[in-house]
Amino acid sequence: MTQPVSVPANVTLPELTFRGVLLGALITVIFTASNVFLGLKVGLTFSSAIPAAVISMSVLRLFKDANILENNMVQTQASAAGTLSSIIFILPALVMMGHWQGFPFWQTLGICAAGGMLGVMFTIPLRHVMVVQSDLPYPEGVAAAEILRVGSAERAQDAAEDSGGASAKPAATGMGDIVAGGAVAAVVSFAASGLRVLGDSVSGWFAWGGAVFRLPMGFSLALLGAGYLIGIVAGLAMLTGLIISWGIAVPVLTAMGDMPADMSLAQYATGLWSSQVRFIGAGVIGVGAIWTLATLFMPMARGVKASFSALTKAGAARAGKAPRTERDLSAGWISVVTLVLVVVLVITFQVFLAGAPLSAAAIWKLVAYAVLFAFVFGFLVAAACGYMAGLVGSSTSPISGVGIVAIVLVSLLMLALGGELLAVQNGVQMAIALAIFSTSAVVAVASISNDNLQDLKTGWLVGATPWRQQVALLIGCVVGAAVISPVLELLYNAYGFADAMPRDGMDPAQALSAPQATLMLAIARGIFTHQLNWTMILIGMAVGVALIVVDEILKRTCRVARIPVLAVGIGIYLPPTVAAPIVAGAVLAWLLERALRRRAAAAGKPYEQFADAANRRGVLIASGLIVGESLVGVLMAAIIGGAGTDAPLAIAGETFAKPASYLGLAVFVMVAVLFWRRVMRLA
Repeated sequence: MTQPVSVPANVTLPELTFRGVLLGALITVIFTASNVFLGLKVGLTFSSAIPAAVISMSVLRLFKDANILENNMVQTQASAAGTLSSIIFILPALVMMGHWQGFPFWQTLGICAAGGMLGVMFTIPLRHVMVVQSDLPYPEGVAAAEILRVGSAERAQDAAEDSGGASAKPAATGMGDIVAGGAVAAVVSFAASGLRVLGDSVSGWFAWGGAVFRLPMGFSLALLGAGYLIGIVAGLAMLTGLIISWGIAVPVLTAMGDMPADMSLAQYATGLWSSQVRFIGAGVIGVGAIWTLATLFMPMARGVKASFSALTKAGAARAGKAPRTERDLSAGWISVVTLVLVVVLVITFQVFLAGAPLSAAAIWKLVAYAVLFAFVFGFLVAAACGYMAGLVGSSTSPISGVGIVAIVLVSLLMLALGGELLAVQNGVQMAIALAIFSTSAVVAVASISNDNLQDLKTGWLVGATPWRQQVALLIGCVVGAAVISPVLELLYNAYGFADAMPRDGMDPAQALSAPQATLMLAIARGIFTHQLNWTMILIGMAVGVALIVVDEILKRTCRVARIPVLAVGIGIYLPPTVAAPIVAGAVLAWLLERALRRRAAAAGKPYEQFADAANRRGVLIASGLIVGESLVGVLMAAIIGGAGTDAPLAIAGETFAKPASYLGLAVFVMVAVLFWRRVMRLA
């Protein structure tokens, strides 16, 4: 095979093309909708860089003049927009608290687009120091570059063979694996959520003494794929969270109380988990977020220092003299775009506060506080998240932890400086809403900063022009921001959120849990009203500290961290039928890795070389499972919203619920077996 090489600086190829921007926008819609649905359901999002690169190569190979740099621009645009969907970690809290009745398009667009584009602007000065000169690994960025380079080399080889008269079959890009996973997940999801002929979960309930236990299992193929992508370490951490909540906490609480006569075991135990045990998970998540940020404090400080240094030195020194592969957006353009984005933020916050019973001067003062906080803290977070993404990867960088820190800080700021707002009627509610909206801007900055440098690393490895890539990132932010509001509106009206249903009579079991938004709302409310469930939160914090100690001991003795505390907290906090299939996906990934290692050893080859194609296929199939089910979820949301009923396409009634559960389990196992066989076929 022709060896993949980067495009030299003295070679100029079409990069930011109209067809590429259009394709990037279409992929953006798909991955943003998928990530919004997955994030609201389980509190996780997936990196869209690799599947976006594969889709781009598959489509653009239809054009003879397509090239690696054009493919890179498409994946850059699409991955930025998919990452911006992390805004759902906080924004739904405004609906949960009743401040919004839906998701106003222009306000949602303004906060998402301005925050995301500021994330791009803040990280441009970091590119040279953190990407070119740094030895940070940037795992997703390097992987995406390798896929683009290998795909480009295979295309060149095919062209050479064809010109020599050979009728070679074009090399596979991996698109078939994404389509296969997506098609299977879409069919299964439609049968479950649309036709209702397949169950989506099953639970076994039993009591021992006064203690109630639950053995849960969900059949979501998207969550199976998500578990495959997060791996066995995070999967076992989520299993630990499940055991803490449903093997220890719920049994202890049910044994200590008396079950009302009119309640079933399931209702009694689920009620205690929802009102008590979830706050233990919140405490664990809080401690895990603070610990993660603390361990990265020095690297973050270096990132902030590098950012200031780059702003003062980089512009004039390299302007006009740099080769094509070193040309960023100029300092003038950065300043102009940043100023425009600040104006957009000011207008957005002014509209948000327009209904507050305050004087114009008081409203402008609050707008100034909010925008200044979003800008200054967002700049610090941009450098921090850029470094964290380079260090541990975008998928494992704790964006929700950044959000928790931001909601605490901005709530304290409002308490200290928003006295006039707190004094008016419903002022506390408005203060909580403003704190959430301000945090939304910070989360948008953080999520894009978290992804931006990964994309710029990919571009640097393949020989892209940085300023063009930065323009693609800005386009991706705008397109993604435009998609988020309608998708959120659809999903909310169709399924509802935890503790927030748009209509009477909706099935709470179908509600999207939105775990991070629920947690951040509880934190903000607790700070302003002093009504947090501190007993359970303190227990959770103690559990989190104990897990950190155990993790540090294991790291020193086994030389590997075994208990990601954030993942344990999420395992406690999520509904168990949501967490269980994620664990199943992680176990599937571990079993496949062991099988591939055995085959590599039997063949006498290095594991990385032997299993590269199989592992890549697994990632693409898992991504397809997520996209397929998520898109059906969005489609069903549109159908449910239009019909005004929970199950407009159902052909099976409540009497079929038990057989449907068994059928759902059988299909889930069958898909896992097919997943295994398709991956192992390449080994």
